[in-house]
Amino acid sequence: MIESDTICAISTPPGCGGIAVVRISGENAIGIAGRIWKGKALSNVRARTSTLGDIVDPATGDTTDTALAMVMHAPHSFTGEDTVEFSVHGSTWIQSEILRLLIDCGCRMAQPGEFTRRAFASGKMDLAQAEAVADVIASTSKESHRIAAQQMRGGISRRLGELRSQLLDLSALLELELDFSEEDVEFASRTRLLDIAHNVKKEVATLAASFSKGKAIKEGIPVAIVGNTNAGKSTLINALLEDDRAIVSDIPGTTRDTIEDTVRIDGMEFRLVDTAGIRTTDDTIEALGIERSLKALRQARIAIAVIDTTTHPDDTGQILRRVEQEKSDDTLIVVALNKCDSGTAAPHRLAVQSMTPNARIIELSALHGSGVDTLRQQLLELADRPALNDIVVSNARHYEALTLAMESITHVIDGLSADLSGVLIAEDLRQTLHHLGEITGDITTPEILSTIFSRFCIGK
Repeated sequence: MIESDTICAISTPPGCGGIAVVRISGENAIGIAGRIWKGKALSNVRARTSTLGDIVDPATGDTTDTALAMVMHAPHSFTGEDTVEFSVHGSTWIQSEILRLLIDCGCRMAQPGEFTRRAFASGKMDLAQAEAVADVIASTSKESHRIAAQQMRGGISRRLGELRSQLLDLSALLELELDFSEEDVEFASRTRLLDIAHNVKKEVATLAASFSKGKAIKEGIPVAIVGNTNAGKSTLINALLEDDRAIVSDIPGTTRDTIEDTVRIDGMEFRLVDTAGIRTTDDTIEALGIERSLKALRQARIAIAVIDTTTHPDDTGQILRRVEQEKSDDTLIVVALNKCDSGTAAPHRLAVQSMTPNARIIELSALHGSGVDTLRQQLLELADRPALNDIVVSNARHYEALTLAMESITHVIDGLSADLSGVLIAEDLRQTLHHLGEITGDITTPEILSTIFSRFCIGK
C-alpha cells in the first residue's frame, strides 16, 4: 500500500439512494477534487464547511451532477490528511462516473478499510479504536452500539494503558533490582512486586471474562426455544416476535428444522431459535431436525423450555432431564409453562420445582399473549446487561491477546513467588506487555493490519 498517494471511494452504502458521499483523502485531495469542481475554489473553502457547485468532466466540460463539497485540512480530518467529501445524488451512474473522473485526475480506488487504516497510521486512533469503527457501523442494537462506541472513544485503550503503566513500573523495579543486586539496597520487596502483578492479572482476567457477554451482545444473544412436539414453541416465538414467523399446526413434527429470527427488547438483541420438538422418531428428516435442535440448545446462552401443561406432568420431567443433559454448563434455563389458561399448570410447576428448586418458572399462554411480557423481562434479566461504565470485550482478537497476557503474567507471579532471578521474570513481563500492546497496535505487523482492515467496507 502506498500511503502517500490520494485515494477515493463511495462512503455510503452501495446502490441507489437519496444521496451518496464520495470521499477523497491524501496529499493531493484538494487539488484533484478541484479539477472536477465548478464553483468556489476548494482551496479557499473554510474547513468543515460546505459549498454548492457542480461536478464536471474536465475533458468535455459536461456537468455530471450538482453537489455539496466539504473540505477538511490535515491534520484535522478523520484520516489526518487533506480530505474532500462530495455529497451527490445517489444514482449509481453518478457515483461511478465521479469515481472515474477522480481516477482519471490522479486518484486511485481505496482498498477496504484504507481510510481508517490511514487514521491509525497518522495517530488519530489506536488499533482497538480503529476496529471499533467497523463494529459501530455493523451494530444492530442499542447495546451493541454502546459497547462499540465506548471502544471507539478509547474505553478499552485507556484501561489497557493503565495496565501497561503498572507493568512498566514493575519492569522498572525489576531492572533496578538487577542493577543493584550486589548492593545492600532494596527498592521494592518481592511482596510489593507480587501485589502489582496480582492486580494486573485480576484486571486482565476481568476483561477476558467479559468476552462471552460482549460477543453475545455484539452478535445477538442466542436463545433456544426447546420442548416436546406441540408444546407451543412456534406459537411462542411468533408471540415474542409479534409476527407469524413460524408455521403453527396441531400436527406433531411440523417444525423439522431450526427457524431463527431476532427480536430487540429494551436495546438488547436476542437471536431466537425455534427448534423441532424433541422426541424419539423413526423419521429420518425429523431426526435430523431434532439433532439440530440439540445443537442449538448446546450453543444457546439462554434456553426456554416450553412445557405443555395440558399433558401429563411426567412429560415435564422427561423434557427437563433431556434439556439438562444436553445444554452446556453456562446455558441459563427458563421454564415456560404454556397453555396456562387451561388451569392445569399447578402439577407441572411442582414437577419442575421438585427437579430444579431454583428454576425460573413463568406461566403463560403463547396463543393469547398472557405472560409473554413477563418472559421478555426475564430474558432481559438473564442477559445481564453491562453497567454503563463497564469495559466489555467483544473482539475475538482482543480476547486471544488477553488470554496470552494472562498466561504470561501468571508466569511472572510464579517466578516472583519462587524467588527466581529477575532476568527470567523480566522476559515473561515483556511478553505480557507485548500481548497487551497487540490490542492497541503498539505492537503489530503489516500482516495483522492487512487482515484487520480487509474486513472493512471500501469507503471506510
